[in-house]
Amino acid sequence: MRKKDVPIVAQSTETTDWVSRYADEVSAESERRAPGKPVVVASGLSPSGPIHLGNLREVMTPHLVADELRRRGLTVRHLISWDDFDRFRKVPAGVSGVDESWAEHIGKPLTSVPAPKGSPHATWADHFRSAMEAALAEMGVEYDGISQTAQYTSGAYREQVLHAVRHRGEIDAILDQYRTKKPGKGADGGGQGAKGQGGKQQKPADEAELAAAEGSGAAAEEDGSGGSVGYFPYKPYCGACGKDLTTITAYDDDTTELAYTCEACGHTETVRLAEFDRGKLVWKVDWPMRWAYEGVVFEPSGVDHSSPGSSFQVGGQIVRAVFDGEQPIGPMYAFVGISGMAKMSSSRGGVPTPADALRIMEPQLLRWLYARRRPNQSFKIAFDQEIQRLYDEWDRLAAKVAQSAAGGEDAPAVLPADAAAHARAVGTAAGELPRTPRPLPYRTLASVADITAGQGEQALRILSDLDPEHPLDSLDEARPRFDKAEAWINTYVPAEQRTLVREGADTELLASLGESDRESLRLLVEGLDEHWSLDGLTGLVYGVPKTMAGIAADAAPTPELKSAQRAFFVLLYRLLVGRDTGPRLPTLLLAVGADRVRKLLGA
Repeated sequence: MRKKDVPIVAQSTETTDWVSRYADEVSAESERRAPGKPVVVASGLSPSGPIHLGNLREVMTPHLVADELRRRGLTVRHLISWDDFDRFRKVPAGVSGVDESWAEHIGKPLTSVPAPKGSPHATWADHFRSAMEAALAEMGVEYDGISQTAQYTSGAYREQVLHAVRHRGEIDAILDQYRTKKPGKGADGGGQGAKGQGGKQQKPADEAELAAAEGSGAAAEEDGSGGSVGYFPYKPYCGACGKDLTTITAYDDDTTELAYTCEACGHTETVRLAEFDRGKLVWKVDWPMRWAYEGVVFEPSGVDHSSPGSSFQVGGQIVRAVFDGEQPIGPMYAFVGISGMAKMSSSRGGVPTPADALRIMEPQLLRWLYARRRPNQSFKIAFDQEIQRLYDEWDRLAAKVAQSAAGGEDAPAVLPADAAAHARAVGTAAGELPRTPRPLPYRTLASVADITAGQGEQALRILSDLDPEHPLDSLDEARPRFDKAEAWINTYVPAEQRTLVREGADTELLASLGESDRESLRLLVEGLDEHWSLDGLTGLVYGVPKTMAGIAADAAPTPELKSAQRAFFVLLYRLLVGRDTGPRLPTLLLAVGADRVRKLLGA
């Protein structure tokens, strides 16, 4: 076993999962390129706004591969480049504490833009990066963070910048092969915006023009062409106003003297590029430069990078021709959607972030959603009622895996890919993630949270009644899952769908009932004490209509019986909560309590 007894997830076979297959390729490729050295995988995120769940795929894809390699005993560096030296391109919509006055900062580096009002952080970049860092920590993602502001301003890339400038003719010739394409029509145009609003965004081709119009994609960025000195792959930030609205007017290759003027404030300046660190390479040169500088072997990219002239495609030529390096291997990843919402675009505001998801789901579930789908498969993350079905599916898988591990003749078969995805979700090479001691069904916890409305003692009573032989000693046994379910109820369930138990009996409805309905209610009330547990009440509410129909308790359901059960359930809901639907009836009955149930049912 490796550290903390975490096993290798899966060996490489035709039936194994996508992570292991990529790990095989990356391990072999790294050994070919740099024998005996750490394997380097990379992600890139721009803290230009909320870093959303689509951007999380930029991190999770290499993280899962890196973690598999660590399980095999290899040393791996997962680099996350925080593109905080990118320009602030527009004021994003829907960000609290931000108004149009932030427009005065457009063109400055993200680390020079003030944070939203009320933020504990000093800069725009720090504000949005910190939220992502906290989410990654909760999810167990191990990485080395690199601030591109720190890299550029410290002079770490100085030789690479001078090298790119010396070879600008070669770069220009490569880019010129694609300049017949208009930005947003298949070519992403270069510039640091390829990582968009917090990551190399995955835009289907039919959305490229829309993204360009929003100013949130790489299509909005220049590639270094069109200046008065011809093609130049470097963009200085103005020494007076700090913006990148600069035009290079002269450059001397021998002395590296560079002159520029600023369109924003009119400032002019002459500097020596060999000593100047207040600027950066344009994106289509910056990205391949970093591949070579860091020795990146594996890095995924969004589907927009599959188009001719995209940053990934052009970068592959530039890294070989100019920086004597190699392009990383890695998949194009598909987009991540949200149940009931359109494709995420952080420039429009209101897009869910990993922090939003982790408020309503445990990190294991969120990891599983990314681990079980190949990168080229799109999927959705549920913020609506679908989250309950996802949790049911996750719990069934966890139960099967546990039963399979226990062995025995009746142990269920678990597909290798499913078992691997589960193992990758519950922990990393460093060990298992913290988990809920008593992982009760999410839909049950949500119902209890809905009914109790923050009353912890009542919630504990109800949850203890679910299994009277094994009651909870405290709510901590059901946490953090209970807290996640409560947050979902309070945040994403509309007020009209919340459950409010009636204060008193609906005397008018009770008076209108026929003899059959009265008898059904009597049978239910009489059976409460004997069946006061989740399983017992489940059998009771389904069994009363069987008794009324004169059929055995274990009889197979018929269409007529199902209809009678539905009618009985509707009657109970109306008498208990004044609606035709609500939480699962056994949970609702436990929540209301036997004495109050009797009162509301007219007993």
